Amino acid sequence: MTADVLAVRLDSDGDVLLTGPAIRALAARATEHGGQVDVLASSAGRAAAELLPGVRDVLVFDAPWSGYAPPPLDRAEVLGLVETLAARRYASAVIFTSFHQSPLPMALLARLAGIGHVSGTSEDYPGSLLDVRHRRPDGLHEVEAALDLARAAGYPTPTGDDGAPDDRLRVREPLPDVRDLVPTGPYVVVHPGASVPARAPAPDHARAMVAALAEAGHRVVVTGGPRETGLAAHVADGRATDLSGRTDLAGLAAVLAGAACVVVGNTGPAHLAAAVGTPVVSLFAPVVPVDRWAPWGVPTVVLGDRDAVCRGTRARECPVAGHPCLTGIAAGDVVAAVERLVATSPGTLPTAPGRAPETAEVVA
Repeated sequence: MTADVLAVRLDSDGDVLLTGPAIRALAARATEHGGQVDVLASSAGRAAAELLPGVRDVLVFDAPWSGYAPPPLDRAEVLGLVETLAARRYASAVIFTSFHQSPLPMALLARLAGIGHVSGTSEDYPGSLLDVRHRRPDGLHEVEAALDLARAAGYPTPTGDDGAPDDRLRVREPLPDVRDLVPTGPYVVVHPGASVPARAPAPDHARAMVAALAEAGHRVVVTGGPRETGLAAHVADGRATDLSGRTDLAGLAAVLAGAACVVVGNTGPAHLAAAVGTPVVSLFAPVVPVDRWAPWGVPTVVLGDRDAVCRGTRARECPVAGHPCLTGIAAGDVVAAVERLVATSPGTLPTAPGRAPETAEVVA
């Protein structure tokens, strides 16, 4: 048996990034015992896992019980994963999940692979599948919940040079050089897409935001993945630099790191912006709770109707005609939020819920 640890997060890029501080906690303790940390991620989360500090290797498995479009059960793939994990002889596994997910299917595979110590957060009775059955306290952000599980599993949160907990989101450096892609001088990024459609602004609405920002004198960059080039071209509409499909996730991180501010829905690039320290105007659809999923640890202004009827539904497609929770955000409100974040000194910027509740500011 090695001293190596397996961290499991079978979700998308944003979820993996939010687990980053907890994975660093695992890596810090594993290193003390001569071990290292590998991450088991889905295809949708692989690129983010590869950006996390403290990770030796990333294994990929698309679980039939997780993800936006889970694959059918493939017996050969499941058994192949068990064989791979068994061959690596992990000392322990920590299974990170969101509040509505169960770690038990993955815990069963970990047991079949011979992993001797398995931890996860579970409200369901785990039988003998979990050595540490963690229960999530109320009111925690996803970052805090992952760190709480790590501590329960025996991996305390590392501290920085100032003695404070090192719970910031981070990515590996150096990032790619993207100076040839972005405008000269300060710029604002608008990312109009989302992996879950209910969390993205309507295309015409996003285009109006870009137009308003450009009219206010801001250089605007529109970002998106290879499947979002049509959306990005529509949103940019000749008023912005369109970088859709031109970067991988590391390149996108570099673009966001150079931005003065990022305007984005509740999706992976919001957390990627936080991981590179860039302020975020969060266009937040309340299908999931803002106190659990707001950008973490960076100056943030949250816009949107938090009391909309879709609140807490976890809907993937907007269940209300017209997507009112986001369409009620005026383009002028976005411009005002951007200018507040760009112009206000770092010492007085609003911060994301969970980091400093007494100073957090949510603008609806």
